[in-house]
Amino acid sequence: MAGRRPAGIGRAHDVSRASGGLRRVASAPDATDQGPAPERWVSTDAELNSVVDELLVQDAYAIDTEFLRERTYYPHLALVQIAWPGGLVLIDPLATPMTPLARLFNSDVLAVFHAADQDLEVLDYACGSIPRRMFDTQLAAGFLGFSTPSLLSLAERVLGARLSKGDRLTDWTQRPLTSAQRSYAASDVHHLLELRDLMMTELVAVGRMGWVEEEFEVLRTRTRGPQDPGRAWWRLKDGRVLRGADRMVGQELCAWRERKARLEDKPVRFVLSDLAVLAIAQARPSSPAALGAVRGIDGRYTKGSGATEILAAVERASAMTPAELQLPETEEFDRRLRPALTLISAWIAQLARDARIDTAMLATRSDLVQFLRGDDDARLRAGWRAQVVGENVQRLVSGSAALAFEPTGTLSLELRSHEAVAMDLDVPAVTWAEQPDLD
Repeated sequence: MAGRRPAGIGRAHDVSRASGGLRRVASAPDATDQGPAPERWVSTDAELNSVVDELLVQDAYAIDTEFLRERTYYPHLALVQIAWPGGLVLIDPLATPMTPLARLFNSDVLAVFHAADQDLEVLDYACGSIPRRMFDTQLAAGFLGFSTPSLLSLAERVLGARLSKGDRLTDWTQRPLTSAQRSYAASDVHHLLELRDLMMTELVAVGRMGWVEEEFEVLRTRTRGPQDPGRAWWRLKDGRVLRGADRMVGQELCAWRERKARLEDKPVRFVLSDLAVLAIAQARPSSPAALGAVRGIDGRYTKGSGATEILAAVERASAMTPAELQLPETEEFDRRLRPALTLISAWIAQLARDARIDTAMLATRSDLVQFLRGDDDARLRAGWRAQVVGENVQRLVSGSAALAFEPTGTLSLELRSHEAVAMDLDVPAVTWAEQPDLD
C-alpha cells in the first residue's frame, strides 16, 4: 500500500553478490584449531618496545588479555596476546611494565578485540591508556544477526575453526605457562583479523558501518573502574529489603567498604559481606558489644579500628537527611504510556528479526523506559538509534502514528491517515551465504 513513511524507516531490500558476505565454512567433525604456536614470548622492556615498533607500521592488530581479580579489587593483568599478519606474541606483564604499549594505543593503528569491555578496563589500569581506534568482533556481530556470540561460537560458525574451550580456572600468573595454556592464549587472537575483514565487508554492504563505529566509540569511552562509593549500595545483594533509615546505613556502610577495598586492593566481600551489611543496617548497633552480636560479623570487627569505622558509618547515617540518599534509577514514567511499552517492544523485536540485527542493539527495555520518561541522555534520542527507532517511537506516543496487526502476523506502522507504511530498517537486510540463526 502506498503511503508516507516516517523518517528513518524504509523498505529493506536484498543484496545479491556472487561472492563475499559473512559466511560459515564447514569444518571437519573433530577438527580443533588452536592457532599456531606463539612466535615470541616477550618479557623485557627492549623486546616489548621492539614489538611496538613492528606494530606501528601495521594497519591493524588483534589483541586480548588474561587477568585475575578474584582476590583483588583491581584487575591484575597476567598476559597480553597480540597478533598481526606474520606475527604473534605473548607478552608477560609480570616480568616487564606494559607502559610501552601506550605508544601503540595512541597511534592510528586499529586494535581488534572480541568482547573488549573488560580488556579495556584492565589495559587502562596497567598501561594508563587504551587504543584510540578499535573494532570489537562481538559487538559487530550483533549488527549482523548474532546475539553476543562467544569467540569460540563465532569462529566456528563463520570460519569453520574449532577453538579449544580452555580452562576458565586457569591461573595465568603461573610461570612458566604450559604449552596448552600458550596455545589457548594464542588462539584468542589468531582469527580476529580475519573475522574483522569479513565483518567489515558485510557491514559496508548493508550500510551499517557507521552505526557500528558509533557503538565502538561509545564502548571505548565508557566510564570504567571505581565508581561513586555513594552508589555502591546499589549492588548490595538483597538490598531491596532495606527500607527507610536502614537504606541510609546501607549506603554509608557500602561506601566505607568500597573505599577500604580500594585502599587494600581486595574484593569488597573480603572487607565486609553483604549479609553483614544488611544485618548492621537493620540492627544499627551503637557499641562494639552490640556490633559483635550482629549476624555475619567476625572477630575482625568487634574491636579496634574496624569496629570504630563501622560504628562511625552507622552514626553518619543517623545524621543523614532523606535528600542525601542516592537511589538507583527506577522504571517510573507516565502510567498512561505503560501499554505503549509493550506494543513498542513487540514492534522493535519485529524490526530486529526483519533486518537480522540483535534486538538489544536497536533498543533494550531500559532504553525505551528512559525515552518514554523523557531522559535527555536516552540512547534513542541520539545518533542512528534516534533516526531508526526514536523518531518513530515519538510519533507513536504522540498519536501521529499507530501500530496495526496484519493477517500475516506482523505489525505495520501507520500514520493517522491510515496509510500503512513499511516498518523495515532503512538499510539492506543482512545477506549470508548461509543465514545464521540468532543466538
